This record gives sequence, structure tokens and C-alpha cells, in this order.
Amino acid sequence: MGDIARYERALTAAGIARRPVAVLDLERFDANTRALAKRAGSTPIRVATKSLRVPFLIERAERAFGGGLLAFSLAEALDLVDQGFSDVLVAYPTADREALERLVASERALTAVTLMVDSLAHADLIEASRRSARGPSTPVRVCLELDCAYAPLRGVHLGALRSPLFTPEQVGECARALASYPGITLVGVMGYESQIAGTPNRGISPMRLLTRGMQALSAREVAARRSEAVKRVREVSDLEFVNGGGTGSIESTCADPSVTEVAAGSGLIGPASFDHFVGFRPEPALVVGFPVVRRPARNVATILGGGWVASGPPGIDRLPRVVHPRSLGYVGLEGAGEVQTPLRGRAAERLRVGDTVWVRHAKAGEVAEHVDTYAVVSEDSVVDIVPTYRGSGRAYI
Repeated sequence: MGDIARYERALTAAGIARRPVAVLDLERFDANTRALAKRAGSTPIRVATKSLRVPFLIERAERAFGGGLLAFSLAEALDLVDQGFSDVLVAYPTADREALERLVASERALTAVTLMVDSLAHADLIEASRRSARGPSTPVRVCLELDCAYAPLRGVHLGALRSPLFTPEQVGECARALASYPGITLVGVMGYESQIAGTPNRGISPMRLLTRGMQALSAREVAARRSEAVKRVREVSDLEFVNGGGTGSIESTCADPSVTEVAAGSGLIGPASFDHFVGFRPEPALVVGFPVVRRPARNVATILGGGWVASGPPGIDRLPRVVHPRSLGYVGLEGAGEVQTPLRGRAAERLRVGDTVWVRHAKAGEVAEHVDTYAVVSEDSVVDIVPTYRGSGRAYI
């Protein structure tokens, strides 16, 4: 309750009564920044904008790390370049022809942005845009993505379904094919091990014990396969970087000598999903206050909104977690609702219409898609009100 009471006092003093309200604790955000840098050691960190989606926070993290940005769409990357960023890797392939035309028409963007590719279909789209735009002769920078899922047995695929390039041979073959495209230059390789970086592993249940065992085996297998893939690409092209990992796998990814940089973003916010990881636990830097608008039953309080469900497989771990009052939970037949969410528990008896229920989101960046601003709290005061992408009039997906 201590931090929530502090946030409520700060909001009241600043005259901020509107709910829902998102509060970003600047001390905790900065503490997470330092913790991530310590975990990475001498390996540069590229800021994953997907996990922030707030220009103020992106700029603050990039200044601290100095390792560039990992954007989630080309349109977003181009806007980031317009804001002054000079090193933006787009984490996912693009089929946005309008954004591609903007890219190939801008010398500044061509030197700052690197596109992700994992097939010649992506290269064909890039070349078609270059032919139609007739812009600068500067080639488009691209990065090849290696699928770093763990596949110990036929039919078993542990990790995100990302790139079709799984073997070093496939990566090397694609790199050689890309060399035939005159308007493309291959500058990087990416390999994101989601089964390590994004899979909770805290606990002593059989499943969590199996998860930790899988992650240890996967880390060794991925390091060997990624190293061989990078070796094959270097036979074709001079690489500027090899990107890997995420908040949950920084230590094991940095231990891979073929990796030159890691990505991180969620660890800056400390969402609820990271409460279940072994070895590190980021500070919870972001909370959201929702207003109570109904009391439909004796032990039920209904809040406005609240159903900001995180991406991933459906489950209770994808729902916001109530942090105050603590003894509130979801109603089984309703769950989290887009417009209203009933919460059941003894604490509901003390709540009245107009009171605030505070929650943490399961993942880091998706809150920013639902609110226009974050109230930035430092010590006991609101020191800034900063716009999200949404508040800036931007929507990329």
C-alpha cells in the first residue's frame, strides 16, 4: 500500500483526478535501467520500443544504454528517425509498401533503419519499392533472422514461431541469395530465444522445474547453432551486429561469443509476468488506477475498463493483476472486460463508487495502447505528464 498511497498523494497534489490513470515511477524505471546494464556487462543493449511505446521513456532508456532501438514496425521506425534516432532495427519483417516507399526515398532513413528479413519475398518487396521510387542509390540495410526456438525432437517446437530459417545452412543460403540484390546490403543477424527470454521459470512445480531444464539445454543448443549461422553469413557479408535475447535471457545470451548486442524493454517496466522468473526481478515501475463505477453485490466492485489482456496464449497470467486492494479477484464467468470488470473479494466491502482500484499489467507495452498519457512520479510528486504513442496520435498496428 505504501507506493500506492504515495502515488495517490502525488496525483491529488497535481490535481489529476481522471481515471483510468497510468503512473510511471521514475526511480523504479531508472533502477531497472541500471539493473539491466549490470546484467549485460559490456554487451550493448538495444531498447525494444514495443515494451515502452512512450517517446519520453524510449529516449531516456536509449540515452542510458546507447545501443540503438529495436522497433516493431517500419512506420514506427521512420517516425523515430524523424525524432532524431540514428540506429533503428525493425524487429519484424514488413509488407508495408507505403512505409517502404518512404524509406527508400530518404537518404537519412536509409542510413538509420535496418529491416528484418527471413525470405527472398521480403527482398523482392524491397527491390520493387526501390524501382518504383527511384530515390537515393544508398542500399537498404537488412538483418537476417535465425529462428532460435528449441526443437529437441521431431514435431516439438518450444519457442515463438518466427523465422523459417532454422538451420545454419538455411541462413547461409539466404545470405548468399541476398547478395544478388543490388539494392540491399546485409548488415546483421538476429536470433531471439523466446523460450528463455519470455517464459516464466520461478517455482518448484514439476512444470517449472522442466522449464528451467529446457532453458539450460536450449541455451547451449542455440549458442552453437547461432554461432555456426553467423559464421556462414560472415563468409558472404561483413556483419555490423548480431542481436539476440531479451530481458529474461540477458545472461545466457551475453555468454554467447557470437552475439554483439542484446535487446531489452520489458525489464524497464517490470510487468507482472516477470514476477515469475528466477535470477532477476525488475521493480514494478508502472501501475494503472481504474475507477469503481458499480457495486452490484455485497462483495463485488465493478471498475470501468480493466480488460487490457496481454498478448499470448489465453490464461489468467495474461490478465492485469490487482495490487490494491489486494484481496480482489476476477469473477469466473466474466473475467476482464473491455468496458467494465467486476472484481470479487472481501476488500470490495470497503470500496465505494469513485474509489480507485490499482493494477499491474501482465506485459509491459500494451498499457500504452489504451491511455493517452503517463503521469511520471518521482519521489512524492508528479514531475511530468508524457504522451504515449496513442496520445501522440500514432497507431502502428
